[in-house]
Amino acid sequence: MFIYQIIIEYDGTKFVGWQIQKNGPSVQEAIQKALNKTLKQKVTLYGSGRTDSGVHALAQSAHFISKTKIINKFSFLNTVNFFLNKKKISILEMNYKQKNFHARYSAKKRFYTYFIVNRMAPLSLDENKAWHIKSHLNTELMKKAAKLLEGTKDFSTFRSSSCAAESPIRSLDKVKILKQGNKIAITFKSKSFLQQQVRSMVGCLKFVAEEKWNLKKFKFVMDSKKRINCAPPAPAHGLYLLRIDY
Repeated sequence: MFIYQIIIEYDGTKFVGWQIQKNGPSVQEAIQKALNKTLKQKVTLYGSGRTDSGVHALAQSAHFISKTKIINKFSFLNTVNFFLNKKKISILEMNYKQKNFHARYSAKKRFYTYFIVNRMAPLSLDENKAWHIKSHLNTELMKKAAKLLEGTKDFSTFRSSSCAAESPIRSLDKVKILKQGNKIAITFKSKSFLQQQVRSMVGCLKFVAEEKWNLKKFKFVMDSKKRINCAPPAPAHGLYLLRIDY
């Protein structure tokens, strides 16, 4: 038995999310089918984590177990990508791993980036790839609010009601906000995230940047640990799984 890690880029627009579901096409299912055709065997793909419907990935990590050793890495990648070409999924890399490797449980840090385009004109190139916000955003206020999110906290306010995690406690290592022209990138670093945590935090940061909330109000909402106080979550199409560190 051979364990292989793959690094995946995908456009999540037309998928119900990463995980296989009955209500529509998933990224996991599409890749598994391509792997089965290429390897001529049935394999199960294990991802580093789930992404919701509409969420994209620049470098999702996953692994599978093959009964046979893959001799020609480049030929293998070309074949798998041929089957995935029309689905806007690309396998960027493949690496052989030791038997104790697991794409999810071996992960040490996860990075997500949320993209905002702040302008009046509608999006052409970035449609379904970023959150289009017309109102002026005060990024300096946004950065101050983002600092309040860092550290080990109870993130119940930013947790989806359907989240299955046992505990709402998470350690958010860093939130970095970078503005270039009318584009804003907000990057979050943590070992793990709650369901909809990133999108919920971005939604609240938007309220601060629009000056609907001041920093005192933002802190109150965060410390309340009540989902009902959270701003509407940012739309899924602006969110990207940036990378996984092991």
